Amino acid sequence: MNIIDIILKKKNKQQLTEEEIEYVIKNYVNGKIKDYQMSALLMAIVIQDMTNKEINYLTKYMTLSGSKLDLSKFSNVVDKHSTGGVGDKTTLIIAPLVASCNVKVAKMSGRALGYTGGTIDKLESIENMKLNLTTEEFINQLDKIGIAITSQTTDIAIADKKIYALRDATGTVESIPLIASSIMSKKIAMGTSNLVIDLKVGKGALIKNIKDARRLANIMIDIGKNNNMKVICLLTNMNIPLGNNIGNSLEVKEAIDILTNKKDNELKTLCINLATYMVSLGLNISLKQAEKMVINNLKNNNAYKKFKELISYQNGNLSSLTKEEPKYIIKAKTSGYIINLSADFIGKLAMHLGAGRLNKEDNIDYNAGIILHKKNGDYVEKDEIVMSLYTKKELNLDINIITSNKKVKKEPLIYEVIK
Repeated sequence: MNIIDIILKKKNKQQLTEEEIEYVIKNYVNGKIKDYQMSALLMAIVIQDMTNKEINYLTKYMTLSGSKLDLSKFSNVVDKHSTGGVGDKTTLIIAPLVASCNVKVAKMSGRALGYTGGTIDKLESIENMKLNLTTEEFINQLDKIGIAITSQTTDIAIADKKIYALRDATGTVESIPLIASSIMSKKIAMGTSNLVIDLKVGKGALIKNIKDARRLANIMIDIGKNNNMKVICLLTNMNIPLGNNIGNSLEVKEAIDILTNKKDNELKTLCINLATYMVSLGLNISLKQAEKMVINNLKNNNAYKKFKELISYQNGNLSSLTKEEPKYIIKAKTSGYIINLSADFIGKLAMHLGAGRLNKEDNIDYNAGIILHKKNGDYVEKDEIVMSLYTKKELNLDINIITSNKKVKKEPLIYEVIK
C-alpha cells in the first residue's frame, strides 16, 4: 500500500477502503506522508467526493489520531458547534445560558481564519482570559461551575489540526466530507454525547445552499449515531451577518447586551432556539419545557451571572473592554431599502479593518470591526448612518450603500431542523 496509488484511486473516483484511510491518517500524522501528497489527496476528495462509508472511516481514524476526553462522570453534558459565520457570537450567549439551566456545557472552540467564526479570538479580546486549559482544569471547571471553554488542545484529534491547516493553505476547505469529518472527529474525541449544530447556509458561510446543507447535516447525524451521540442540526441563514456587531470585542459587547436584556434582535431569537434544543437534550425534557426555562434564565439575569462566573473563573477582566470612537462613519447617499450589505461583503470589510486573519500567523486588532445600524431590508433615509467602522488603519474607503424603492422580503432565520 502506498500514498500514490491511493491518490490515483480517489482521482479516478474509486471508493477507498478502511485500511487505506487508516494508512493515510496514521502516516500523515507520523510524517511519512508529506504535505504535498496529502494536498493532492485532499483535492481529489474535493473534486470526486466520498461515500458515507468513507467519511465514517475518515472520521474514525482522525478521532483515533489523538487522545479522547472522558466525560462519562457527567450525565447531562451538551455541546454546540457552529460551522462559522459573520458576526456569529452565539457561543458567548448560549454556553452560559444553557449552563444556567443546570446543563453542563463542555466547549472546545477555534480561531478565525478569514472572516468566519473564531470564538477563541472573541474571548481573547477580554484581558487575561485563560483559554488553553489543561484536561484536568477543563474537567474540574466543568464539575464546579458547569461550563468550560478552551482552545483545541494539541493531543485531541491531531490529524484534524494538521489536515485543517493544510486545507486552509490549499483551497480545500469547502468539501462536505472534509467538513463533516473535521467537526465530528473533534466532538467524538471530546467525549460529546449530545450535540446541537448551527449549520450556516448562505453567502457568508462555507455551505452556500440548502441541498448541500441537508447532506452535511444528515452525514453528521449518521456519524453521531455510529458513535452513540445524539445530533440535532439547525440550518440557519448566513446571507446577512448575525446581529449588529462584527469584530472581536464588539461581538463580546453585543453578547453582553443580549444577556442583560438590552437588545432584542435575530441573534437573540437564534440563541433562544439553539439553547432550547440543548437544554431539551441535556435534561431529557420537552422543547416547550426547555424553552420556558431558557427564556426565564435570560430574563432573570441567571444567564448573565453564569457568563460573569465563566469569565472570572478563567481569569478574564470584563472591565478591560474599552469603548472606542468609530474611525469612519458610512452614511446612505440615497433613501430606500438597503440591498447590498451581504454577509460576505461585511465579513471581508471587517477583515480589511483588522478584525480577521488572511493567514494563521496574522495578528488581529481585537477592537477593530463594524457596528451595523441598518441591515439588508431595512429602510434608510438619505444621509442616515448605516455603519460605524472601528480600525487603527488609515484607509481610503469608498463604500456605496445601494438602496431600492421596492420593499425587500426578509429571509427566514432558521430554514429547517434536522434530527
